[in-house]
Amino acid sequence: MYEAMRREMLALLKVPEAPHPPAGRPESLQVFRAGKNYYNLRLISWGAAQLIALAAIVFWSAMLIDVEATARSRRATPAPATVAPPLPDADGKNVGADQSLRRDHPAKSQPSTFADKIKLITDAEKKSPRHGSRHRSIREWIDNYKQMLVEVALVLPLWAFPLIWALKITAFVIYLVQIPVTYAVRRLDYEMRWYMVTDRSLRLRYGVWKITESTMSFANVQQVVVSQGPLQRWLGLANVEVKSAGGGTVHPKEMEHDMHTGIFQSVTNAAHIRDLILERLRQFRAAGLGDPDEKLAPVPSFQSASTEPSDAVAAAHEFLGEIRALRKAVS
Repeated sequence: MYEAMRREMLALLKVPEAPHPPAGRPESLQVFRAGKNYYNLRLISWGAAQLIALAAIVFWSAMLIDVEATARSRRATPAPATVAPPLPDADGKNVGADQSLRRDHPAKSQPSTFADKIKLITDAEKKSPRHGSRHRSIREWIDNYKQMLVEVALVLPLWAFPLIWALKITAFVIYLVQIPVTYAVRRLDYEMRWYMVTDRSLRLRYGVWKITESTMSFANVQQVVVSQGPLQRWLGLANVEVKSAGGGTVHPKEMEHDMHTGIFQSVTNAAHIRDLILERLRQFRAAGLGDPDEKLAPVPSFQSASTEPSDAVAAAHEFLGEIRALRKAVS
C-alpha cells in the first residue's frame, strides 16, 4: 500500500527520484543518507501528534454529549414559579410574612440574562478557596467549563446541536484521511534526503512539499563543523555543517535555510564525511583547480592584424637570439 501511495505522491508533487550528481569525476561520487534513527524519531513525533489529536477529539465529543444531555434536561424541566411579594396591610405590615425569617434568609435575585449567568459562574470560581492556587484540580476546572458551555447551549436554537455534530463527524473523517497522508510525507522526507560529494563539489537535497537543493564548490568552502545534540548522541546521529565564504552569524533555527551553509543532517558517519570533505578540499586546492562552472578567458594573441610582427615581439626575438649566442660562447 505504501509503495503505491509513494508513487502517486511523487508523481502528484512532481518530485524527482534522485538529484543529478554535482560537477566532478563520476568515479569520485559518494552518496550519503540520513540515519535510520532519524526516521524513527520523526515517526515517534508523528505518532505522538496523532494520539494527542485523537484524545482531543474524544474529549470534546464526550463533553458535547454531556453538555447536550444537561441542556435538554434543563429545558424539559419547568422553571420554578416565582412567588409574588406579600402586600402590606393598612398598618404597613406585610400580610402573612414572617419578618424574622425574612431577616435571616434575605431573598436572592436570580440571574435573568445569559451574561448574568456567565458572570455568576465566573464570580463563583473567583471566590473558590482554590482560586489562584496551582493545585486546583482539573476536575473542578472541567466542571466550571462544562457549566459555562451548558449556559451557552441553553440560548442556542434546537438545530444547533445537529449542526455541531455534523462538524464533529467531518473533523473525525478528516483526521482519519490525514493519517496515511502525513505518514507518507514523514517517510518520504526521510527517503528523499540526498547528500552527494565528488572531488570538486557537493550537492544536498531534501524536502517533499518544498524541495531545497543546494550545491557548493570546494573553491568556496572554508569550514567543516560536526555538531551533535544530547538526543542525537543517544541515537548515534550528528550533523555535518559545511560553510562557504560570505556567510555571517546565523541563528541555529535559520541555518538550514542559509545559502552559505550546507548541512548533512542526522547522519551516522559524520566523522567519515568530515574527513572525506577535508581530504578532497586539500586535494582540490593542491591541484589548483578553479571553479568547475567558471569559463576560461580566451588567450590573447600576440600577433597583430597585419602579417608583420609588432615591436614587442621583434624585441623579444632579438633578446632570445642574444641569449643563445651568449650560451654558445660560454660553452
